[in-house]
Amino acid sequence: MRWPCILAISLAASRAEAKPDPGPPTRAAVGNGDFWREVVEPHADEVRALVTKTRNAMKIADEALQTDAEWAVEPRMRYFEAALGMMQYARKLAPENGEVLGLLGRAADELGKTRQAIEAYEAAIRVVGAEKAGPEVVGRLGAIYLRLGDRDAGIRWLRQAQGPLNPSSAPPLVQLANALASRGEVTQAIEVLQNVLPTAGPGYYSQELSLVSFTLAVVLDRDEQRSAAFEVLDKMKTSLQQQFGTQLQNVLAMTRYSPAEDQHYYLGLLYEALDQYPEARTEWALYAASGDTPWRARALDHLHAIDAQRRAKPVKAAATTTPVTAPPPRLRPRRP
Repeated sequence: MRWPCILAISLAASRAEAKPDPGPPTRAAVGNGDFWREVVEPHADEVRALVTKTRNAMKIADEALQTDAEWAVEPRMRYFEAALGMMQYARKLAPENGEVLGLLGRAADELGKTRQAIEAYEAAIRVVGAEKAGPEVVGRLGAIYLRLGDRDAGIRWLRQAQGPLNPSSAPPLVQLANALASRGEVTQAIEVLQNVLPTAGPGYYSQELSLVSFTLAVVLDRDEQRSAAFEVLDKMKTSLQQQFGTQLQNVLAMTRYSPAEDQHYYLGLLYEALDQYPEARTEWALYAASGDTPWRARALDHLHAIDAQRRAKPVKAAATTTPVTAPPPRLRPRRP
């Protein structure tokens, strides 16, 4: 009788050994998916914390431009150096993370590490695609190519960054419009800007709306559509009233120009709109002296018009003129 018992025990053991694999642990068994998240993204929490710290550092650096642009240069660089270090480390932990690559590109670009910025931006686009990367990545990549003198490549990337007007899409919209205008496609440049502006007059000008609207005035002025440019500026002044100068001062301080000498043209038109003619004359002269710029002749037209007005206007009458707002502080050109 012992053999049947031994056989039964052996069969039971064999069945136990042959029992199918239960498969991976269930969500409940591993604590709401933490196990598998650790397998796929073992450093996800650390990378997420680094991304948050980097975004906060960049926000502080950008906001510093609205207080004192000249003072902000060195502190901003320190913030971006810290951001670069954090994102270089985060990339080692998560080399295929599109957000990390985009922030790494931004930090490198701000620090003048252009080739590193291009590599990071293009890697981000390869990983997540141009649409998901968004204007913060695609638009900045296009702007870099503009600064390098490759206008066609810049325009190709900037076209992919277009979308509804928001704080991220406004700079690429402006850069695309200016690049198209410099290539002689002024009508297309105007359309790019007008297509994102509200059809009815806006009740409030956000910073991005102010930037796009003022750029439209710049493009119209360069095309010698002076009355149309004046109409755009007049609408802005009517809506913003005493905040017109301050709002645009903040907007232009945060703008990165491609090419860099465009800053003088923007400031020249701003000061002229504020009836601050000595400041305007200085900016027009600086733009005209920047070399073979596309709209040097137009800047000289402004300069000569100011000189003619000053010769025709008595000094006392000029002294009684009240400016729209206090003169914006001198803005130090941003790193090209």
